[in-house]
Amino acid sequence: MSDVTSAVTTSFGKAAADGRAALVGYLPAGFPSVEGAIEAARVMAAAGADVIEIGLPYSDPLMDGPVIAEAVQRALAAGTRVADVLRTVEAVAAAGVPVLVMTYWNPVDRYGVPAFARDLAAAGGSGLITPDLTIEESGAWLDAAAEHGLDRVFLVAPSSTGERIAQVTSVCRGFVYAASLMGITGTRDAVSSDAPGLVARTREHTDLPVAVGLGVSNAAQAAQVATFADGVIVGSAFVRRLLEATGSAATAAIADLTAELATSVRRPAP
Repeated sequence: MSDVTSAVTTSFGKAAADGRAALVGYLPAGFPSVEGAIEAARVMAAAGADVIEIGLPYSDPLMDGPVIAEAVQRALAAGTRVADVLRTVEAVAAAGVPVLVMTYWNPVDRYGVPAFARDLAAAGGSGLITPDLTIEESGAWLDAAAEHGLDRVFLVAPSSTGERIAQVTSVCRGFVYAASLMGITGTRDAVSSDAPGLVARTREHTDLPVAVGLGVSNAAQAAQVATFADGVIVGSAFVRRLLEATGSAATAAIADLTAELATSVRRPAP
């Protein structure tokens, strides 16, 4: 099934044809509850997100900043498991938006790579973003992903050499995740000055869309990234809205932020 068209790449293409960058929103499964996360993600999809990342809660989140780490720990404390993540994926995918799981590799390895790929595909998931999986150790995942037509999203960083970018992009499917800075997730006062150059260097090696994440937290920053990247990834800003409000107020806050960001990534007419 490796020749199946990527719904994620198609979504990026539709955004580009519409004169804008794609908006990719992240939320962890299980926070503020399993049903609460599903509702928030559905609202995000309805309000203008082109692709949604569902985080798989993990006890040692090396890349997560304090906002996402707090939400993940609350999800784990409430008993969120892989089955809940897959249920979240299934519910959100049914809303008509491509869904990727953002996960550290250990939970997938423990679940069993072929079984995880099978169950993710069965739930309607589009693939995985794997921030701590190196391409040298990704053979089992690449095989399983190809068998089930799943996207493989790896990260490139400002420190990546041209050779490394070529290696990483050669195994990507869906899009390439350009980490705009070295460090953990979280909101920043400004977009990293390394981001435009990283996107340009990545495009030298692939025709896949390149989306920028880490540190994009408001409409002005999203608009800036949209001028040079194919997609804008926002995570901590969404999670913060769920941490600061509850119930219908949290849902409204997610809808408002999504709509604001969806407007900001529209590129001005030439």
